[in-house]
Amino acid sequence: MKLVRAALDSRRGRILLGLLLAWLLWQAWLALHAPSKVADGFPDRQRVNALITLPFIPERFHILIFQRFGRVSGTDGNSVEVRNIDKNQLNAIARYYWVSRIEPLQPGG
Repeated sequence: MKLVRAALDSRRGRILLGLLLAWLLWQAWLALHAPSKVADGFPDRQRVNALITLPFIPERFHILIFQRFGRVSGTDGNSVEVRNIDKNQLNAIARYYWVSRIEPLQPGG
């Protein structure tokens, strides 16, 4: 308790606590907002193919991030096709603030 009181008494402590609170709120917002980005209609199996839409044309950075989750098979405008994603990882992908939507990749797509 003395540590918290000492932190609140100093300017640096208040700034650090404010930054910590802002970071926690940002993480909470990402966690709450992520499920709404994942569309319904994914098949009932563990590995799925997804079309991930961004609000801009993806760059190399974004492709490298998506390769952590599955095999990137191509792009089309603002969308990236990622195959063989663990279905449990869809919300982790949706947590990126620059992901607009995640939909099932249609066969032949």
